[in-house]
Amino acid sequence: MSWGKLLQPDLILGDSILNLTSEILQQHNIRGLVLDVDETLVPISMSETSPELQQWIQSLSPSIQVWLVSNNISQMRISRIAKSLNLPYILGARKPSRRKLRQAVDSMGLPFEQVAMVGDRLFTDVLAGNRLGMFTILVEPMVNPAKIQNRYLLRDIEVWFSQILGVSLIPWQQIQQNITDPDRS
Repeated sequence: MSWGKLLQPDLILGDSILNLTSEILQQHNIRGLVLDVDETLVPISMSETSPELQQWIQSLSPSIQVWLVSNNISQMRISRIAKSLNLPYILGARKPSRRKLRQAVDSMGLPFEQVAMVGDRLFTDVLAGNRLGMFTILVEPMVNPAKIQNRYLLRDIEVWFSQILGVSLIPWQQIQQNITDPDRS
């Protein structure tokens, strides 16, 4: 498989994870989620989850199994986040390694293609999920509201390099608009 295909998300949300709806997941036959933590769920400088994130997780709980899988090795921080969301977690994943992702999916008892890997990074989250045959969803990073930090240099470099490799990063909403109104494109 080419690098372009390994880095190509199946869905580009174009927004934060909070805008990933159960309808979108149902549309893609997703029954489980593996969620990255740092900058996907919470800014890296924070260890508290927002009430909006807690509510989002609760809204998915009845129909979607969820695991947190983080490259972060801070037991205290990741366990605190997982506990506030009442979710199982794995830390020190070393994504794009597949081992800990496989462990989470095996715990769900679901086929890989029915589990989405959701994260903010192409070269860790998307690459790891694609290597396992998971459905991959790229979201925009969570930003610490106390800091004016809208740019993430490493992520920008990843996006630039992946586009050179042929990855298309058109947000899902734009694709939906073009489907419903083809004259917009």
